[in-house]
Amino acid sequence: MSRRLLVAGAILIAALAGLAAEVRAQPYPARQITIVVPLAAGATADTLTRMVADKLRGLLGQQIVIENRTGAGGNIGAEVVAHAAPDGYTLLSAPQLTYSVNHLLNPKLNFDPRAFEPISILATYPAVILGRADLPANNIPELIAYAKAHPGKLSYASQGKGQIGHLTMELFKALTGTDIVHIPYRGSAPALNDLLGGQVDIIADLPLATVPYIQAGKLKLLAPASAKRLELFPAVPTVAETLPGFESNTWMGLAAPPGTPKEITHKIAGAVAEAIRIPDVNSRIKDSMADPAGTTPEGMAQLIRESYERWSPVIISGRITAE
Repeated sequence: MSRRLLVAGAILIAALAGLAAEVRAQPYPARQITIVVPLAAGATADTLTRMVADKLRGLLGQQIVIENRTGAGGNIGAEVVAHAAPDGYTLLSAPQLTYSVNHLLNPKLNFDPRAFEPISILATYPAVILGRADLPANNIPELIAYAKAHPGKLSYASQGKGQIGHLTMELFKALTGTDIVHIPYRGSAPALNDLLGGQVDIIADLPLATVPYIQAGKLKLLAPASAKRLELFPAVPTVAETLPGFESNTWMGLAAPPGTPKEITHKIAGAVAEAIRIPDVNSRIKDSMADPAGTTPEGMAQLIRESYERWSPVIISGRITAE
C-alpha cells in the first residue's frame, strides 16, 4: 500500500472519529423521538400518551411520533423497546403491570421487563368494583355477606387473564375468603356488555367507560378501589373502608430501554411533568376520571416496587398467568 493511501486512510479515520464525537456531543434530543404504545389506537391510554406527546414536541424541540405496536397482551410493543438502542429516541408508554409483574404473568418473555429505565408516570386510574343492576348487594359489606352465604354462585368478569380486573377480584377473594367464579373476556367492552346483560354479576374496571351506566342505574357502583372516595360519587365508601389497606389502580408510565443514561431519562421526566401541569392537559386528564402525575424516574421506580409488592403474592399464590 502506498504512503499516499495510508495518509488518505488516516485522514478518513480521523474525520469519521471527529464526526462521531460531534454526534455524541449533540445535546439530547437531536432528532425525532418515537413512543411505542403497545395498545390499540384510540384507547384511553393511547389518547393520554398522544395528549402528553403533543406538548412534549414543543418542550423538547423535536418531532415525536406515536407508534401503536399491539399484540401478545402488550408484549410485542414492549419487546421492541426493550431491544432498542439506549439513546432516548425509542420510548415505551405502557400500563403498570407491564413493568412490575409482567415477568410473573408471562414467564416465557424474550426480554426482562424489570430492566426498563423508568421515566415518569403520566396518570393514575382508580379501579372500581361494579355489580349488575339487580345484584342482591349494594356495597362491599353486603357483597361479602352474600358471597359467603352463596359460595360459587356469583361470577365476575375480567378484561382477560392477568389483567388488573382479574388481579383486583382475586385479591378481594383472598382477603374476604369468598368463592366467586372468574369469567375472563378479551377486553373490557365484551365483559361490560355481559355484565349489563346479566350474564355475569360483578366486574372490576376503570371509571371512565362505566360512569354513564352507573348514572343511568344500569350498573351498581359497589365501591371504588382507590385510596380515597371518588369526587363524582362522594357518598360511596371505598373498599378500604371495609378492608383496610385494599387498593387497586392502574397507571400509564413512560420508560426507556435498559441502559439509557440517567441524564436523558431525567430530562424527559422534567418535560413530562411540565406538560402535565399545562392547564388544558391537566383538566383533560381529570375529565377522563384519572389523576395527573408527572413523577421523577425515582418516583416511578417506587410505584413499580409498590405494584410488585401488591400483586406478586396474588399472582404467585393463585398461580395466575396470562397465557
